Amino acid sequence: MTSAQDKSQADGPLVLSIDAMGGDRGPAAIVAGLALFARKHRDVRILLHGPEADLRPMVDRHRGLAAQCDIRNATGVVSMQDKPSHVMRNGQDTSMWSTLDSVRNGEATVAVSCGNTGALMLLSMVRLRKLPGVNRPAIAVLWPSRNPQGFNVMLDVGADIRADAEDLLKYAMMGASYARNALALTRPRVGLLNVGTEEHKGRAELKAAHEMITAHAEAGGFEFVGFCEGGDIPGSRCDVIVTDGFTGNIALKTGEGTASLIGALLREAFAYSPLSRLASLLALTSLKRLQARIDPRRKNGGVFLGLNGTVVKSHGAADATGVAAAVELAYDLALTGFGDRLAARIASAASSVEAAAEPQDPQSRKDGTNS
Repeated sequence: MTSAQDKSQADGPLVLSIDAMGGDRGPAAIVAGLALFARKHRDVRILLHGPEADLRPMVDRHRGLAAQCDIRNATGVVSMQDKPSHVMRNGQDTSMWSTLDSVRNGEATVAVSCGNTGALMLLSMVRLRKLPGVNRPAIAVLWPSRNPQGFNVMLDVGADIRADAEDLLKYAMMGASYARNALALTRPRVGLLNVGTEEHKGRAELKAAHEMITAHAEAGGFEFVGFCEGGDIPGSRCDVIVTDGFTGNIALKTGEGTASLIGALLREAFAYSPLSRLASLLALTSLKRLQARIDPRRKNGGVFLGLNGTVVKSHGAADATGVAAAVELAYDLALTGFGDRLAARIASAASSVEAAAEPQDPQSRKDGTNS
């Protein structure tokens, strides 16, 4: 299967669709992030969506950016306070809607937005539609870990607070596909997040998902390590952690808060006395390495999985460095043909699940023939 986006990519330069509005820091931070990205990738075209009168002077301020950037005038803005249902009914003139439509129409390969997550997910499902076989899309993020690749994939982190056993199977398939493309892992190890690793623990849907994922691991091209616990999220036991959006979002926000706390405590400890400040100078190189390792800006971007098009959701508070990282992630996924590969995996999973659920004719079971 070849998507319209990939066809447009084959006919010319790779094109990314960027929502300039909706971030906490305003469009200036988004344009600055695009400028950082564009310096490294002069062959990429950018469709920038927002009020042209406001964006044009910002783009012109960055040398060379205007040559790569086409501004699509969209005067409406989706705020963080807007209800997704309101945006769905009244948001046709917004930059977020315009950004997604560029992917829908085949003009761009990947969409990137810093805006309202709920509105972006609802608009993405309506404008791009879900892949056949996907009941609930998921948001996948890269989490710092002890693995050689430096990161694990976790999903879902907030697209939907519910997930049944079949949803969790699809998440495993999508997460493994993402790990292959984003982390270059040939055979990712997948774990199912639970309150313990023993098979008798957890809710009924988790036990059912455990059986289903085990049965489909070989066909899905991944290794299923069974149940995993919270400590495995940043660990080295698995490469992909599968969970529902309620649990995943709490884990994500807890991780971000813990990283912020550790940073604040370190600064406080090194400022405690003159001797502590001297020690901080001696440890400066190591501290900078640690900061870069856990800095969420450098691996910014949750990927919406399960849609007819790839969407990257940047953190709303991202600065220029964070925006550049989210656009870089979008670029990497576009280069690998991630959307088509994911669609193929999901189609395979859906057909195998349907085949397993289909009752056989008693006579065919008896004589070994298919009805």
